Amino acid sequence: MKKLLWPVLLLGMSLDASAQTGEPDDAWDPKPPRWSVGLAAAIADSPYAGEGTRIMPIPMVSYQGERFSFRGLTANWRIWGNDSFELSALSKFRFDGFKVDDLGKRELARNGIDYRLIEDRDKGFDLGLAMKWNGRVGEIEAELLADATDTSGGQEINLQYGYPIQIGKGMLTPNIGVTWMSKDMANYYYGTLDKEVARGVVDYKPGAVTIPHAGVGYFRPIGEKWTVMGFLKYSRLPDAIQHSPFIEPDTDSSVSMLIGFSRGF
Repeated sequence: MKKLLWPVLLLGMSLDASAQTGEPDDAWDPKPPRWSVGLAAAIADSPYAGEGTRIMPIPMVSYQGERFSFRGLTANWRIWGNDSFELSALSKFRFDGFKVDDLGKRELARNGIDYRLIEDRDKGFDLGLAMKWNGRVGEIEAELLADATDTSGGQEINLQYGYPIQIGKGMLTPNIGVTWMSKDMANYYYGTLDKEVARGVVDYKPGAVTIPHAGVGYFRPIGEKWTVMGFLKYSRLPDAIQHSPFIEPDTDSSVSMLIGFSRGF
């Protein structure tokens, strides 16, 4: 492991467990407050060649209604659900990609890329469905997403299993999962564009990729209103991404993290 991947998925992680009941001596209660505000920090070393460390403050504003909710940059509309299953419509911003000016010219040159011949890879906006199952053996979450802005024109499927463990007044949730990225999406963010190839850039198309990951999330109430939270995620990058001319050499895995706090109302 050499580089940290920009923690895009952290923005979409569930904040339901950050709730307070208003009674600090009670056991864990997963019901969230209607409104909460806070601040988080995401820190990562980009896997893109020469980009270096990214530090991003994230306003943590969330709302939980009967059907509609939003958390950070993710919005959710509950279509149907019961005590163990929930189906929702989902929208979220995608922060993959890069600006050419942020990459290292020498590092790109060592990968055979002339920075003057390539273009930015833009952020996107995804729409899709989210499903969640809860039971005694843990929880399973799935997301089916499609690029709604035609930035990449691709799709993504996320599948994750977690097992919440109450530790004192906090909740620790180890998890494992996998992300599948369609060829259009992977080719856009990790491959070279046809118009770049026409200028003389190497033709590289990774095709569809599957990225396994493992991680842990932690929430702990403080007093009657406050909550601290943290996420850590390790991903194993497939060979098709490792070999991208935009990726720092010897980058075969990634770690992303987020630490924050919020206050419920």
